[in-house]
Amino acid sequence: MLKKDPTLDQADKKPNFWAIVASTLAAFIGVQSNKNRIRDFKYGNIYSFIVSGLIFTVIFIFCITLAVKWVLNSSGA
Repeated sequence: MLKKDPTLDQADKKPNFWAIVASTLAAFIGVQSNKNRIRDFKYGNIYSFIVSGLIFTVIFIFCITLAVKWVLNSSGA
């Protein structure tokens, strides 16, 4: 009797909230496993990835803006 690989079960289900967050963060740095990419394209909802991408983009811009303001204030400019 063949044993079923448990990692295949993880790839064959709809991504939950944390899986979408992890996939979005992986997309930001350009690293994604093939298993997760297949899961996202096969079972994922495009709108949830678009919304999470927009949210993380706004957070990223906000953090960069705060860092630049902090550096400028620290330098006396």
